[in-house]
Amino acid sequence: MTDTAKPLALVTGVGPGTGASIARRFSAGGYRVAMLARDTDRLAALEAEIADSIGIACDVGDPAALARVIDQVGNPKIVVHNAVGGAFGTFEKVAAETLQRNFEINTMALFHLARLTAPAMVAAGEGAIIVTGNTSAQRGKAAFAGFAPTKAAQRILAESLARDLGPKGVHVAYLIIDAAIDVPWQREMQPDRPDDFFISPASIADEVHHLAHQPRDAWSFLAEVRPFHEPW
Repeated sequence: MTDTAKPLALVTGVGPGTGASIARRFSAGGYRVAMLARDTDRLAALEAEIADSIGIACDVGDPAALARVIDQVGNPKIVVHNAVGGAFGTFEKVAAETLQRNFEINTMALFHLARLTAPAMVAAGEGAIIVTGNTSAQRGKAAFAGFAPTKAAQRILAESLARDLGPKGVHVAYLIIDAAIDVPWQREMQPDRPDDFFISPASIADEVHHLAHQPRDAWSFLAEVRPFHEPW
């Protein structure tokens, strides 16, 4: 049975790597966790594994679906927007519909999540919205034309939220992950890389949890994580 006395953390994009690790970290930190993703089988397995968690199948690009989730789970104290829509290709090769879809997942979902959850945080005088990003939020490489514009817009939206909500007691932070995340498909793509080339999902989750719990006199907005030898 879920312990409703615990505060609620809502995590989008709960895949087998970073999202699942974030859910585990907040559960270990004393939260109930609402996990959003589209894979119902994965959610069911994580729900069985993680204490005080609920898995909800949700397309975060659908604002009505997000509203239904909040109606179901209640007001979260922490929101982690980890869902990501990505694509590789130059502007001539990426379909316009792909760029639009990625914008809905990466940027518009953050917009709708903030509208749905921030008012209750402001009323409570506390809360946090943490967004996971990557270096595409800071630069537009040729082959990232269907992705980087949406992450850059996401970062700027998060900054607007931070400037608005910070003085009202709600912390908004953007975490840039400048690394290859240690998940099976990355290992398959780069089989000759040593273990310390990758960043572990658990390390990312620890930093997300840290950002959500920074003391009020020392809030970060833009944070970055990378392996010690990553060039930047």
